[in-house]
Amino acid sequence: MNTAQFSIQQYIRAKDGNRPHLLDQAFTATAILDMVVHTGAITFPDHVEGRTAIGDVLVRRFGQTFENVYTFCLAAPPPANAEAFQCKWLVAMSDKNSGEARVGCGLYDWQFDLRSQRVERLTITIEHMKTLPATDLPMIMAWVSTLDYPWCRPEAMIDNAPDLDELLEVVRCLANTGAVKKINPA
Repeated sequence: MNTAQFSIQQYIRAKDGNRPHLLDQAFTATAILDMVVHTGAITFPDHVEGRTAIGDVLVRRFGQTFENVYTFCLAAPPPANAEAFQCKWLVAMSDKNSGEARVGCGLYDWQFDLRSQRVERLTITIEHMKTLPATDLPMIMAWVSTLDYPWCRPEAMIDNAPDLDELLEVVRCLANTGAVKKINPA
């Protein structure tokens, strides 16, 4: 099953489950990752080249710091033959050392190799990354563990979000979900 949807799902399974071997099914060997970070709460390199290096950044190193990771694409999946796909995302997780909850959101911009339908370029924009006390972690995990995974309707995420002041910016950002594009080859 080589489709754009499958490639995205394998990326999410690799990242969330700390399974770098799954990136072989998600990215081309020469894939490019660009990161646009609008928050000081988390850091990533701006530009990464190659599937192995992407795995080091987004899976191996990420998995050393975070656990209980849930990543959601807030859109319907792309068509099988998509050239590109853009959607907002939500992530919730916990810090392995402090136990603090982290909730973030942003935009994925995927570009696919038409033959393999694997990702050849991914731009991840991080708009917000909120750190909440460890005492809020059970509430955050109860929320995200009931959502459809990894494809979630934005309304479901928003309607069930915990009533925490720290999440207001994230919920507001995701409430404006008009920027979703699906591009099919001609």
